[in-house]
Amino acid sequence: MHRTLVFAIAALAMAALTLPTATAGSIDAGYVRQIGTYDYLVSPDYDGLAPLGDATNGTTIGLGTFDHLNGELVMLGGTIYRVPTTGVPVEVSPSTRTPFVQAVDFTPQAKERVPRGTKCADLGPIITNLASTTNGIIAVRVRGTFTALTTRSVPRQSKPYPPLSQVVAEQVEFDLGRTKATLVGFWQGPSMAGIGAPGLHLHGLTADREAGGHVLSCTVGKARLAVQTTSGVIIQNIR
Repeated sequence: MHRTLVFAIAALAMAALTLPTATAGSIDAGYVRQIGTYDYLVSPDYDGLAPLGDATNGTTIGLGTFDHLNGELVMLGGTIYRVPTTGVPVEVSPSTRTPFVQAVDFTPQAKERVPRGTKCADLGPIITNLASTTNGIIAVRVRGTFTALTTRSVPRQSKPYPPLSQVVAEQVEFDLGRTKATLVGFWQGPSMAGIGAPGLHLHGLTADREAGGHVLSCTVGKARLAVQTTSGVIIQNIR
């Protein structure tokens, strides 16, 4: 277990959140289900740790990646998609292995319309204000029309694995322009350092399921934001 992960768990306990032990296939309402950690990816290590279904069974939204960092994972309505460097989403089986995934049975606790013209980079304060917290993990969904949306994917990696920063420098970007889409992901506060990507992390799919990926930027046209303040996180296959 990495030092930063130990610190994150300690901070999590101080924030009155928990990391309970869960049996395979069980679902704990309000908890993020996770395989691996962000620290594991940036170590760097992209080996798949477990099948996706170990975390995604019974959940509805999520994000992550695949064995060898082979594309971007987006889950909507309980269906898992892989967005490869072609930019075209394909459904994948829960038996597919992953080094990192976060998923939750999304039950919105608060919703509001996002002001027209809002950039993805400016969503953080709106999310934390709506959720009334900047700590823990906040599950997020933004659904509607975007006047601009740019996503990305990354190619499959081989050992010895390059640093994540180097992989991202080789990303393939998709300028989706004006489109209807659903973006899902998580806001992660300081108490989650090392568990997931810091701040806001969003992946998305267009309404026609013909494009998507990791969200690099967006401009909201007409969209609604929904948030769920989660109860904690259950992490499996920690390394």
